[in-house]
Amino acid sequence: MHAVYWYDAKGDLAARLRQRKYTLLRGLQIPPDALPGALTLTHHRCGTPTCWCAKGAEGHPLWLLTFMVDGKRRVESIPNEWVEQVRPLVEQGREFKDAVAEVFAANAQLLALWRRQTKKKRRKKT
Repeated sequence: MHAVYWYDAKGDLAARLRQRKYTLLRGLQIPPDALPGALTLTHHRCGTPTCWCAKGAEGHPLWLLTFMVDGKRRVESIPNEWVEQVRPLVEQGREFKDAVAEVFAANAQLLALWRRQTKKKRRKKT
């Protein structure tokens, strides 16, 4: 198997990408209580004919945490009294996921840059 040294890409862009990547990696620790997905407020009608929500009002507020497990969407209702504790945990999860995605993107850009640079070198030799 041929070793790929894409991290050897040269130039200002490569240096900036590596610098950003290593800055992210230094601060990247998996938050132990972080939650995936999105926390959203929705409204629903309870179904009781005499309830105020049955008269065409918006309905009862309901917080939902939507996330994926094994490729399937899961939705969990979150009690109102938990929302202030759950919201920052969802934000931590989103920030972690965004940082990991940025590291992966930097790796892919470095690979593409290295490939372009090595193609140029090979053309000059022939």
